[in-house]
Order: sequence, then structure tokens, then C-alpha cells
Amino acid sequence: VQLQASGGGLVQPGGFRRLSCAASGFTLDYYAITWFRQAPGKEREGVSCFATDDGSTYYADAVKGRFTISSDNVKNTVDLQLNSLKPDDTAVYYCGLMHLTGPLSWGDYQTPSKYQYWGQGTQVTVSS
Repeated sequence: VQLQASGGGLVQPGGFRRLSCAASGFTLDYYAITWFRQAPGKEREGVSCFATDDGSTYYADAVKGRFTISSDNVKNTVDLQLNSLKPDDTAVYYCGLMHLTGPLSWGDYQTPSKYQYWGQGTQVTVSS
């Protein structure tokens, strides 16, 4: 399994950015791809998840209404649209893939240790 995260960069407060996680090399029936972020000196936190078993999406409270996760089945990517960016959104953004074998909660999806595969991370810096 390979995950390739891309789309990071420098953006001004209030701006937008679109991140993409390209997944390849697997044939799992059901899986979840979650975007995490990690700021310097902080733990990795779950930002948003797309679960393929039922198409559910989940968001951290800090990004609800500003970020949107979506799946592109043609490109085999899970994208994260970041709008109304704030300096607090500055972090390295990672995508992780988890094989699904049963129902999970948003709390489960937010737990980094449950993920078997990770992309390399892409830096998003929000600054004027």
C-alpha cells in the first residue's frame, strides 16, 4: 500500500488550499482514509475521515464548516479542501489508511495507532 499526500504550501489567513491523498497498491473491500495534522510540539490529531464502507465523513470540531473531505473514485484519491484557513491550522498534514473490519466511531478514526499505512506528509503554513 502506498499513500502519497500533496497540495501543501504557504497560504494567507482566510485563504484556501486543497490537499490530495493518492492511494495505490491495495485491494481492500472497505477502508478509511483520515487526514491528520501535527504541529510542532503537539501530538498528531485527526482532522477528517472518509470511510468507504458507508461513505461516512467525520470532522474535528476545530475544522467543521471550514474543511471538506471527498473521495474521487476515478483518481483513487481522498481530498481535503481547506477553507478560511487560520494560523492555528499550520501543521504537517498526513493521510493514513485503515482497513475496516467493523463499525467504528469518530474516536477510533482519530487514533493514529489504529492506522496501518501512512503518507509522507505535506506542510501547510498559514501566515501573512
